[in-house]
Amino acid sequence: MPVTPSQLAQIDGVLEQGSAEGATLTALRQIGGGLTATRCDASDLADEAPFRSYARCMLYLLDGRGHCMRITSDPEDATGLVVVAKG
Repeated sequence: MPVTPSQLAQIDGVLEQGSAEGATLTALRQIGGGLTATRCDASDLADEAPFRSYARCMLYLLDGRGHCMRITSDPEDATGLVVVAKG
């Protein structure tokens, strides 16, 4: 199920104030639509461009529809979220 514009607005609201911490991930998971939310170290995604960047974190979209998960820049392909702390 793709990430909708409404969900993106909710994600922005959470991440504009949040960081890559447990409470933020819980809030993202509550947005619904079956989205997963996880965090990882910036070095794990060093070769990827973030979908969006916020004051304290970056957002990557995860496409888990195939055999292997991959980072995507297309909300239509996204099945999950990855949050990475800045700094």
